[in-house]
Amino acid sequence: MSERRTIDHPAWKGANSLWGWHMDRDPLRVAFNFLLLQVVRYSPSLQLKIDCMRLMGVKVGERVSMALEATVDIFFPELIEIGENSIIGYRATILAHEYLIDRYRTGRVVIGKNVLVGANSTILPGVTIGDGAVISACSLVNKDVPAGAFVGGVPAKIIERENGV
Repeated sequence: MSERRTIDHPAWKGANSLWGWHMDRDPLRVAFNFLLLQVVRYSPSLQLKIDCMRLMGVKVGERVSMALEATVDIFFPELIEIGENSIIGYRATILAHEYLIDRYRTGRVVIGKNVLVGANSTILPGVTIGDGAVISACSLVNKDVPAGAFVGGVPAKIIERENGV
């Protein structure tokens, strides 16, 4: 697995980086995203979830399934892409940002086609997950995942690939 691709941004002066979020993101847009995210997390309609994510700015393929309480990034949803026919499991989280003490970091997250992200998994910024990959439940994905790979753990490591290797 390769290293993730992220961009570091300086923190707001005098406090940890989260204190300056409103300087980088429009608070009204974040509030709008919050409302849409509640629909994404709790609606039984998969199509409504897709439509709401697209309104947030997420690039979502056809027939994507978001399970109950699955979450996409509220601050930078436009940095997320989910390929068609993928499943994002129960309480899985896809982040395109990380607020740190002295800076914050953003990075594109690209999830390929026919990917399964297991329940309670977290995908960090700057990660690409290849087509047909499977992420085991409760995994922390902090590096790229090759197409067809089965990964799991904290941090996620390759368990096997499509051809059994």
